[in-house]
Amino acid sequence: MEKRMITIENSDGTTMEVELVTYLMSEDQQINYIVYSKGEVSGNEGDEIIYISRLARNGDALYLEEIQDDIEWSNVQSLLKKIANA
Repeated sequence: MEKRMITIENSDGTTMEVELVTYLMSEDQQINYIVYSKGEVSGNEGDEIIYISRLARNGDALYLEEIQDDIEWSNVQSLLKKIANA
């Protein structure tokens, strides 16, 4: 499968190209998340490191927000499990 690359602008104005792994929508369809990779690997197994961020809108611009609390993380993990079990 071909990698889908997207460009993310950091808060300091710099940009980076990352691989879009997937996107998620909360159960109530109010919050969108993106799952992405910077091509980093970790550990002896060479597991790819993935990042998950909330996708937010400011006018016409989209930006990423950190997931702030354990409840939201739990909800995101539940969304990921649904994909993994599909």
